[in-house]
Amino acid sequence: MKRKDSFTSTTLRCVLSDVYNADKTASNGSVTSSDITGILRKAVQRRMEAAHKFEEASRPELAENEKKEAEILSEFLPPLLSEAAIDQILQEALKDLSKDTDSRKSLGLLFKSFYSKVDKSTVDADLVRKRAEILLAARSAP
Repeated sequence: MKRKDSFTSTTLRCVLSDVYNADKTASNGSVTSSDITGILRKAVQRRMEAAHKFEEASRPELAENEKKEAEILSEFLPPLLSEAAIDQILQEALKDLSKDTDSRKSLGLLFKSFYSKVDKSTVDADLVRKRAEILLAARSAP
């Protein structure tokens, strides 16, 4: 705001509004930093999806604005865990599971164990699911 950058300040105000709304509806009275990170990640994702839709509709100027907003918000996000770090934590969690459990149940137990050790806002959930399924399939194969 001090730099008189209205585009950036408008973008940040929009996300700040989302944070305030989440704070009002939070059951414990305030949002955590993890919740704020989740809100930021969703905001970036929404903007990237909107940019893609604008490109499909031949509106490159609107797509460019959405991409700029996503870039601004991405600066405030912590880095995601790497695939190697996710694999390491999943391997540790897999050691605790018994081999005779049903595959769906073991996947759920694996997620429960994984997310008890890792904050959801620091990982890509789709990557975790893919890696967990691959590791479980490799474990059950003879």
